[in-house]
Amino acid sequence: MSAWIVAGLASWTGVFPQAGWRPADGPLRTRWAAEVSPDRALPEYPRPQMVRRDWLNLNGLWEYAIRPREEGRPGTWDGRILVPFPVESALSGVMKTVGENHRLWYRRTFEVPAGWAGRRVRLRFGAVDWEATVWLNGRELGTHRGGYDAFHFDLTDALRPGGAQELVLAVWDPSDAGSQPRGKQVRKPRGIFYTPATGIWQTVWIEPVPEGGIERLVLVPDVDAGVLRATVQAGGAGEVEVAAFDGGKEVGRAAGRAGEAVPLQIPDAKRWTPETPFLYDLKVTLKSGERTVDAVESYFGMRRVALGKDEKGVPRLLLNGNPVFHVGPLDQGFWPDGIYTAPTDEALRYDIEITRRLGFNATRKHVKVEPDRWYYWCDRLGLMVWQDMPSGNNKGEEARRQFETELRAMVDGRINHPSIVMWVIFNEGWGQYDTERLVQETKERDPSRLVDNASGWTDKKVGDVIDMHRYPGPGSPRPEERRAAVLGEFGGLGLPIEGHMWSSQHWGYQGMSSPGALTQRYLRLMQKVWALREDPGLCAAIYTQITDVETECNGLLTYDRAVVKPDLEKVAAANRGRVPPPPPVVLIVPTAREQEAAWRYTFQKPGDDWKAKDFDASSWREGKGGFGTEGTPGAVVRTVWKTPEIWLRREFTLPEGALIDPRLLVHHDEDAEIYLNGVRAARVGGFTTDYEEVEIDSKARATLKPGRNVLAIYCKQTQGGQYIDAGIVDTKP
Repeated sequence: MSAWIVAGLASWTGVFPQAGWRPADGPLRTRWAAEVSPDRALPEYPRPQMVRRDWLNLNGLWEYAIRPREEGRPGTWDGRILVPFPVESALSGVMKTVGENHRLWYRRTFEVPAGWAGRRVRLRFGAVDWEATVWLNGRELGTHRGGYDAFHFDLTDALRPGGAQELVLAVWDPSDAGSQPRGKQVRKPRGIFYTPATGIWQTVWIEPVPEGGIERLVLVPDVDAGVLRATVQAGGAGEVEVAAFDGGKEVGRAAGRAGEAVPLQIPDAKRWTPETPFLYDLKVTLKSGERTVDAVESYFGMRRVALGKDEKGVPRLLLNGNPVFHVGPLDQGFWPDGIYTAPTDEALRYDIEITRRLGFNATRKHVKVEPDRWYYWCDRLGLMVWQDMPSGNNKGEEARRQFETELRAMVDGRINHPSIVMWVIFNEGWGQYDTERLVQETKERDPSRLVDNASGWTDKKVGDVIDMHRYPGPGSPRPEERRAAVLGEFGGLGLPIEGHMWSSQHWGYQGMSSPGALTQRYLRLMQKVWALREDPGLCAAIYTQITDVETECNGLLTYDRAVVKPDLEKVAAANRGRVPPPPPVVLIVPTAREQEAAWRYTFQKPGDDWKAKDFDASSWREGKGGFGTEGTPGAVVRTVWKTPEIWLRREFTLPEGALIDPRLLVHHDEDAEIYLNGVRAARVGGFTTDYEEVEIDSKARATLKPGRNVLAIYCKQTQGGQYIDAGIVDTKP
């Protein structure tokens, strides 16, 4: 890709004075926020796979107003907003909530360069969330619905003969009050749901386009044949020429008709992989006879994604015919200062770079579609992408029609990126419907990629993979004859880092006490992941998650990207498979999964000494572990527990001999504190869906002696299912 495309040449600050503008005082910001200003608001050309050299960036300061939804254009404006940052973000300079009962209005002026005379002028939006109506010089150009896909309007007939042109935009975004695709945006952020991103959140620009010019490219590599099949869609008929370049040297050229697939031979094609992410440059020319009508620059990667069987007959994910085990994080794509919008292009690049440095070869872009430049960095730096369709509630015919419109737009809009290897239609049943039909239609629309029908829990036995979620996990479904087994989410090890938190509140699926504990727990998880690759035949593992997001502290990085929490080198080695197999273990104190065991328990808060080794619990009830409600995932319920809290005690006898590395074996739903002989051994948060090993605090471990010992637990339930049980395991000598 040409260097000037990466750096970006054209930007324009507009008519507003820059003095006095500053970001709002948000809870947390990244180091890149200092580089953001009205004259440097994402100045890079936003569409690296269809580049035109003439363009005008309309990012910068606009006027804004928030008004009741039923009102028309404002007579006065509330202030200035920095585009393209959502109005809720600190970097917008506003940081206000709009809500479903109001509209967000934008206004600015611009001038069209004199050198564009004789060409059509297009106004392009990378994305606006969610419903946008646009006027130029008082003339309505149209309305677009969809929070993640690019759209444009032809301005030519509405332009004044010269001078300032007035652009006005009205945006309505109901967030979770509506049924539209919105991902994890909610009006009242909490837990795994986050701040909304209303309005313009990707670059806005204008560019001149010749009459009948190039509208779209569809680039499909055929690795086996050594051919790129390039379809040039244009506004009119014409001949096309496509030429491929390797480092400035032409390696292939072909010609054909607009609208038809033109086969471009690539001799001895270099194949795109995460280890060797080679990209060819592409020049596309549209001609009418000998006259050049239009020309754009692009790039492509030669790679083939498929499903196939290994030498043992196990279905595997193939890249260029070779089985590749996908290891990646869940990537939510949120930023503390920009919400949906990264502060700078360098910040976008950093997220991909640190993901690769952590040893990951893939990522799952979770219920969000990113700007084109994010995928460009995945293409260039070698990161395979599982691309989720943003979720909505999909209730009713109109909502489902909108979901499908945006699903098609996502596939069409990102189809040329070699990094994208799989489309994920639904997540955990959120808004799920007509799964079989939507999978089939997506595969017909894009036969070159795999399709995951539903990531986690609501599989409909279609698509290319069967996808499990297990926290902390890991786990693996059984592979099927024509579907590979993947782990779409696991982990969720939480560790808040003081000074790098969104708020004083925080949570994780399983709390960690320190960076060292997080590192060791992560390594153990990956030991099991690699074992599952062999049996039953796991093909991918997606860890939750790459960064903290708002109050969720499950990230390997803090939300501001300032701290990598675990040991980077050890995590990278584990992700690349360089981790010793887990040591064999022996059961010391069985859980309910292995046998019936008697516990003393109470639902009434006892005295503070309830956990002490010599506390008299004879007045408590007696029951068999585990304790909870039927239907809680992975639970072995022998005694029903339905109250908000429970206190438990169990005596056990240790034989003579030293323990090597004792660990708790715990299944909890939800928060629990566990004590050994009166000393706190562990604190765990959130919930699990199976029994998981938990480290024992060194002070509590020191209390374990031959003879009588006491295990005591307090567990608190907040929502959903509930369950608590625990035992102890040790490493075999």
